[in-house]
This record gives sequence, structure tokens and C-alpha cells, in this order.
Amino acid sequence: MKARIPALLLTACAALLLLAGCNKPADSSASTAPGNDGGVIKIGEFASLTGKEATFGASSHNGTQLAIDEANKAGGVLGRQLKLLSEDDQSKAGEPATVVRKLITRDGVVAILGEVASSRSLEAAPICQQNKIPMISPSSTNPKVTEVGDFIFRVCFIDPFQGTVMANFASKSLKVKSVAILTDVKSDYSMGLAKFFKERFVADGGKVVAEQSYSGGDKDFKAQLTSIRAANPEGLFIPGYYTEVGLILGQAKELGIKFPMFGGDGWESSKLVEIAGDAAEGMFFSTHYSPELDSPLAKEFVSKYQARYKEMPDAMSALGYDSAMILIDAIKRAGTTESTKVKEALAATRDFVGVTGKTTIDAQRNASKPAVILTVKQGKFKYVETIAP
Repeated sequence: MKARIPALLLTACAALLLLAGCNKPADSSASTAPGNDGGVIKIGEFASLTGKEATFGASSHNGTQLAIDEANKAGGVLGRQLKLLSEDDQSKAGEPATVVRKLITRDGVVAILGEVASSRSLEAAPICQQNKIPMISPSSTNPKVTEVGDFIFRVCFIDPFQGTVMANFASKSLKVKSVAILTDVKSDYSMGLAKFFKERFVADGGKVVAEQSYSGGDKDFKAQLTSIRAANPEGLFIPGYYTEVGLILGQAKELGIKFPMFGGDGWESSKLVEIAGDAAEGMFFSTHYSPELDSPLAKEFVSKYQARYKEMPDAMSALGYDSAMILIDAIKRAGTTESTKVKEALAATRDFVGVTGKTTIDAQRNASKPAVILTVKQGKFKYVETIAP
């Protein structure tokens, strides 16, 4: 028995050394690189997948996921597959900060995609900036979003342009000379868009005869609408989200208000017509995209989206798709997932041909893009015109 002990010890030591060698990573630097999980590049997304603006988040996520899956099917990026890690911010203040911190510090994503709502993008952007993780908003239009820092980007137009578009549309296409404005005071998006619309409308000789406000989540708008009706405007600008706008349109009809009402891209949801019913007929809003656009890429996107999701894409889904594709393009051009290099590649994006048109990222990390005007006709969104920057 004594004679066998050294042999047993030698055998055990050899086994331990072999086990240690098997567990040692072939490339220790690669195993700790951000976004690397067995060779997978991890991309984070935060969106309002539930809550009062869930149609925004669902549409944006669908477009984003479609782009990621297409890239993986084509071989991935830098020889690696992409993994989209999606978090639901529940359309609630406070949640974007929580989920984005998790995506960055626990999941190790290389970039963040989101959000639609400007208020929620503004909550997450400082966290991305502090951690030097590129963030791309598909459709937050408030100018303050990209002012947070040099790691924050967007692939949509901004409210100074959208406000100008709607002011020009009101005065030139609708031929109105006086308007009222009804604004959501809890929304950075709504407040900013109202400001830019008013500045341009007044500068062009129009008059704002009444200004009323509400808070997101309100259900009764009849007091504000009664006051607006008494001011006798020729039109009403409502820069809000479909959740409240649908109720406003319905209550305006109940009060016998017949002048045209119009707004921005926050109107675009199938829920708008569901909430407002026929009170939405003939109303107008600006947005980023229409499935009726006559371009080969847009038609191909509609076909792919319908095949997968059994519904027509909207602007949020198209911008979600483009945001992911622009990030993928930047990573390819950077030749790495290193955050500073990806940021620099994003900033150098010029004339990227996407579903929503050509995207060029300017010095403020915003996208110069055309706007589309849609109207509601027989319960459907119909294309009216495209307005270039």
C-alpha cells in the first residue's frame, strides 16, 4: 500500500494540471471583451413593450429584431453572430435608467438601441454617455436627446424640423391663419414640438389664439377643448401621443368641434383610430415613413415585415430597422466592437440608404431626413406628401 501512494499522488497532480489547462481560455482578452459571449456580439435595446405607449415599443422592437436576424442570416458581423437583448421599460419614468444600467453593467452590451419617447431616451442617455456606450434612438425627436454627449445618436429628424413642417402644412396646405395648441406638460417631446411649431407659425404671419395643456395619462379634456372652441381658431395643433390624442379627438367631436386637428409623429399608432373612432377621419400628422412610399427598398421591407408579423409596418418599425442597420454598418466600418471606434464610425455615417430614406449623421449626431404627412381616411393612414429638410 505504501508503495502505491507516490503513484497515486502523481496521477492526481497530472489530472489537476490537465483540468486547469482545459479550463484556460484560448484567448483571455476575447473572453472579457464587452459584448462577447462565446463569440456573440451583444446589442441592448430598451423599449416600451408594455404600458400606455406599448405600440411604439412593439413596432420599434419588431423592426430592430428583423434587422438583427437578417444580419445573422447573412453571416453576422465581423465573423460573429449578433444577440439582441431587449428590456421593457413599461412606458414608465424610472425604468429606462434601471434597464439600461443592467444592459451595460451586467450584460456587457456594446451599444444600446432605443427609445421612441424622448423623455425616456433623455433618462437613459446620460448613463450611456457616462459608460461610453453608443446609444442610437430610432425616433426620439426632442433636440435635447443628442445634446447629452458624443456617444448619443439618432436616426430620425428632430422637432425644430418637424415643427416647421407642420407649421408650413397648416398655413400653406390647410390654409389656416389662426390656431390653438394643446400640449402635454409632462412630455419633453410635446413641449418641444409645440414650441417649434408656434415659433414658425407666428413667424410666417399666423396667430396662436389659445394655448391649453394637459398631463399625460389624463382622460378628460373637455374643459380645455371648450376653452379652445371659445377662442374660435381655424385649426388645433396637438403635439402629443396617440393615447391622449385619440381621446381628445373623440371628445372634440362630442363638443361639435369641426375645425381640422393635426399633430406630429406621436400620433402614429393603429390605436389612435381604435380610440378615436371616426373622429380621427380627415386629421393629419407628420411622421418619418409610409409603407406607400415607392422605392424598391421600402417595398422589400414591407414585404418582409408583413411576412413575419402579419401586419403593415409603421414609422416606428421602419426606424427601428434602420437604427439597427446603421449600427451594424458602423461596427463593420469600425472593424471592432470597441466603443470609441464604433462611436467614431457612427459619427462618420454619410448617405446610408435605409428604409426611411438616406441618413447622414450631422455634427450634432442628428439625422437629416425628410418628413411624411399622413391623413386618416376610412380608418387607415394614407400618404399625403413628403417634405424634404
